[in-house]
Amino acid sequence: MSTVTLTLDKCYALALDALTAQGVSEPQATAIAETVTHAERDECVSHGLFRIPFYIRALSNRYIVADAEPVLTRLAPGVLRVDAGFGFAPYALKCGLPPLIDTARSQGVAILAINNSYHIAGLWPEAEAVANAGLVGFVFTNSLPAVAPAGGTKALFGTNPMAFAWPRNEAPPLVFDQASSVIAKGDVMLHERDGKSIPEGWAIGPDGHSTTDPAAALQGALLPFGGHKGSSIALMIELLAGALIGDLFSYEVIERDPSTKAPCGGELLIAIDPAQCAGTTDRDAQDAHAEALFARIHEQQGARLPSERRWRVRERTIRDGISIPGALFDELTSYASTVGR
Repeated sequence: MSTVTLTLDKCYALALDALTAQGVSEPQATAIAETVTHAERDECVSHGLFRIPFYIRALSNRYIVADAEPVLTRLAPGVLRVDAGFGFAPYALKCGLPPLIDTARSQGVAILAINNSYHIAGLWPEAEAVANAGLVGFVFTNSLPAVAPAGGTKALFGTNPMAFAWPRNEAPPLVFDQASSVIAKGDVMLHERDGKSIPEGWAIGPDGHSTTDPAAALQGALLPFGGHKGSSIALMIELLAGALIGDLFSYEVIERDPSTKAPCGGELLIAIDPAQCAGTTDRDAQDAHAEALFARIHEQQGARLPSERRWRVRERTIRDGISIPGALFDELTSYASTVGR
């Protein structure tokens, strides 16, 4: 398979050109391009430039608004809402994160509900942004139905990812972002694109039996990680990103628009000021306490903290750039050139 090497700046420019050429407004496209570039920078390729065609195909959805302007509302002293206006999530998050951070600093804890957004990205960028502000962050969202509940045979839950971020004084924040399914749907799509089988235990086919065929898995259902444990977490996230903030469950997204190419629903963010939670102004002591735990993990050979690989990768890609499949580069270039750009 041929590959093309890009600097991160060229990655960003390619994404931006493809999106704006297809009718996405400059603010929406800028936020999306930043998000996919961050994913490529961290070698999370399933959420990088691979996702740009998903954004573009989503434009055919009858509900989507390619030039939506998010609207921020304060529902309570510590509760904020951004109505994305049926635009894409990255721009809504860009509008909502600064007031979320400011509110958490003043109130001790703050909640941000994102409603009516098309979410195609990972969650760690917004979780990391919260931690970079010195706050603890949680992020939850649901998706299109893709995961069978434990013991079931039909897709009902989304892959329902969650992210967590912990700020550190002398190191990049600890961040993890993981689906409640055994594997993210995007990774199954990459296996299908590359003609590879998936491991046993990832998914079941339409017949309800285990499959290693990624195409059958996408027609059937992914499995929750850890059986009933992952299923319970997926259920929790459906409630947090759906009923709690007045948005859709994963299955309701499809019921409203069976032709949809992207999930449209809610996202819940929680930001916590760690110093105010401990009733102390000695943030250094609190940080040292956490670092003692991290040190115990590092004492065990082979163990590492979440996101440590990401930081190492990030140093390399900032310096050396990224590589993407030549076919993907050609596809994105064709999107950018269809209206003469």
